[in-house]
Amino acid sequence: MMRLLGILFFVLINVNNTFAQKTAEEDKAAYVKVITERAAKITAVLGIDDKAKAEKVTNVIRDQYSNLNDIYAARDLNIKTIKEKYKEDKAERDTVLAKENRAVDASLTKLHKKYLKNLSAHLNDKQVEQVKDGMTYGVVPLTYRAYQEQILTLTEDQKKQILVWLIEAREKAMDAESSDKKHAWFGKYKGRINNYLSAAGYDLKKEGEEWQKRIKAAKVN
Repeated sequence: MMRLLGILFFVLINVNNTFAQKTAEEDKAAYVKVITERAAKITAVLGIDDKAKAEKVTNVIRDQYSNLNDIYAARDLNIKTIKEKYKEDKAERDTVLAKENRAVDASLTKLHKKYLKNLSAHLNDKQVEQVKDGMTYGVVPLTYRAYQEQILTLTEDQKKQILVWLIEAREKAMDAESSDKKHAWFGKYKGRINNYLSAAGYDLKKEGEEWQKRIKAAKVN
């Protein structure tokens, strides 16, 4: 009887392991499908006529999403381990967590450079910019245009500075782990831009109100 129970126990363990492995494989396949489709949508607007080349570009973008996910998944696991290990020592925990975050930033910087190099091997500068916008929901051109429509008296130097900061935000947002965190980077830099414009004498609240009036008037006409 004990032998039979032992056999049943090991059979149950094997079934559970097989099920867990199958589930993990299915989850992985579903994730790869999602990021491949996402990458393909970005590639579709680049005007690449060569099907083989388009597929290579899609794979480069897909792999970037996958590599970013690997970095953040490893980070999350490490953070969990660190918090458990140093739960009684807050100072040490915070020190180790800071070290982990610096390591993640270093990995992201290295991956970012490699990714842009891989893109540039297949695309021209304009197309690379399109990929960057595709990965960040087109926030740069949309926001840049919005600032110019909102404040009609922006100088060329002010427009240039706004664009510089938006592009810097995009470089950060490209590597962010979620939509919310991508938008958070732009929010941070838009705060910097607004402070810059306020310091230059613009009343952003008033400019915004006047902009909305122009939008409403255009709809009526």
